[in-house]
Amino acid sequence: MPTLEEKRRALEEALRRMGSVAVAFSAGVDSTCLLQVASRVLGDRAAAITVRSQFVPQREQQEAAEFCRSRGIRLIVLELDALSIPGVRENPADRCYLCKKSIFTQICAAARENGFACVAEGSNADDLGDYRPGMRAIRELGVRSPLLDAGLTKAEIRQLSHDLGLPTWDKPAMACLATRFATGHAITEEGLARVEQAEQFLMGLGFSKVRVRVHGELARIELEPDLISRLTEAKTAALVSRTLRELGFRYVSVDLTGYQMGSMNTQQ
Repeated sequence: MPTLEEKRRALEEALRRMGSVAVAFSAGVDSTCLLQVASRVLGDRAAAITVRSQFVPQREQQEAAEFCRSRGIRLIVLELDALSIPGVRENPADRCYLCKKSIFTQICAAARENGFACVAEGSNADDLGDYRPGMRAIRELGVRSPLLDAGLTKAEIRQLSHDLGLPTWDKPAMACLATRFATGHAITEEGLARVEQAEQFLMGLGFSKVRVRVHGELARIELEPDLISRLTEAKTAALVSRTLRELGFRYVSVDLTGYQMGSMNTQQ
C-alpha cells in the first residue's frame, strides 16, 4: 500500500499536470487541503471558486473567504439560488444529483471564463463507500477529484492537513443544509434558515458535531453519543427546547443513536 508521503507526491504531480486549476472550495477538510496543495504546487495558476447559496451556512462562507484572504489565494464567488434549480425544492431522491449538476456546470463555466484549464473538487477515497449521487454529476462534467485519484482517505487528509498547518485538520464534517430534510419533503427558505440557526445555537453550546434533522414540525437532534447526557441535562435540555421552539419547531427530540452521516438517505 502506498504511504501517505507517496500519495502526497502523486497528488502534487496530478495537480502539476493540470497546468492550472480552479478548486470548488467549501472550506471543509477536504477542499481546504486540496486548495492548499494546489496553491503550493501551482501558485497563481490555482484559485478557489466558492458558492453562496441557501444550502451553505453563513459561517462556512465566511471561513472560506477568510482562509483565502489569509493565504493570498484568489477567490471567485458565485451567488446562486439553489432552490430555483428545477426539481430541487421538491427534494426528490436525486436532489443531490440535480443540485450538483447545476452548480458544477456554473463552476466550470466560471473557471473557463477566468482562464483555468481544470476544475477540481474534494471527494476522497472513503466517499466511494457512501451514498453520494452528486458524484455522478461530477463525473459527467469532467470535474477532477485529485484526492480520490491519489487514494487519500479522510484520516490521511486530516493528517496531511495537520502536517501543512491547516486549521481545518480536525474540523467536524459538514454537509449542505439540504441534507437535513427527508427525501420527498419540500425544502423551503424558512426551513433552511431555521436549521442553520438551530445548529449554530447548538454549536455555541459546545456541540461541534451536530445535525438538526427536520421531520415536519419536529427537530431531531443528532450529536456524538458521549455528549447526549450533557444535552439532556435538565437546564441544557430546557434551554435547547425553548430556543428551538422559538425558531419555529413545535417538537424537539434527541436521537439516542447519535450522529449518523447520511441518516436522512433512508428517511421517507
